[in-house]
Amino acid sequence: MEPQPEYRLEVIAFNLESCLIAERAGAHRIELCDNPGEGGTTPSYGTIHIARQKTGIRLFPIIRPRGGDFLYSRDEFEIMKKDIRLCRETGCDGVVIGMLHSDGTVDKIRCSRLVDLAYPMGVTFHRAFDRVYDPYESLEDVIDIGCERILTSGGRPLAMDGAFTIAQLVKQSDSRISIMPGSGVRASNIMELLHQTGVTEFHSSARNLVPSGMEYQNPAMNENLQSILLNEDEVKQMARLLKSRSVVTNHGADGELPSMQG
Repeated sequence: MEPQPEYRLEVIAFNLESCLIAERAGAHRIELCDNPGEGGTTPSYGTIHIARQKTGIRLFPIIRPRGGDFLYSRDEFEIMKKDIRLCRETGCDGVVIGMLHSDGTVDKIRCSRLVDLAYPMGVTFHRAFDRVYDPYESLEDVIDIGCERILTSGGRPLAMDGAFTIAQLVKQSDSRISIMPGSGVRASNIMELLHQTGVTEFHSSARNLVPSGMEYQNPAMNENLQSILLNEDEVKQMARLLKSRSVVTNHGADGELPSMQG
């Protein structure tokens, strides 16, 4: 019988404190983002720089110049290239990208340029994948581009709802790329998702809403000044569940993909 693969947990951090929680709680990788209300955009250079200084786990900032769709202008593409250069110079381990054409196909030419520019960093293709016209054709496109993983909810709002499609993508990928489910992944469903799909990597926001520490808040502003922080207990529980499924083996760098379960 073949040994079980090592399972990995990636979490989203929208601020430095969440990065520190991620490392402390046992996550394997951080997707560093800004603007949770927009679904995540590129964090500031200062945030990336200090996050890299303060943490030792793998750090993948998202390269997304704005919220909304994934159809980018020439100027936005130039911004993305500049941000990737900054991530590489800062010592990040990878970046998270995704660009589409208006017809719902992957923008292979420009994504390939971003992957080449990112080298030797790893590259994840983000949930722009969940907006493609044909996920199975797009899987081959993303493999051709040279990405090492795809973050997807199977084209549905939640990964559990898209589990069948995720499983089909895992089967089609045949270990050529890692398929990483995200959206609604929690300790309560991570094992079921593992069994249904055969994936070896998982992505979770595991977010908590934290009230403001301000003693004074202007009541006339009618604001809720909550902030988002990673839920340390939730991350610990997911990491513990995945560790219990893993064998102690040395898979080398994160970019070296373990064998996928069928």
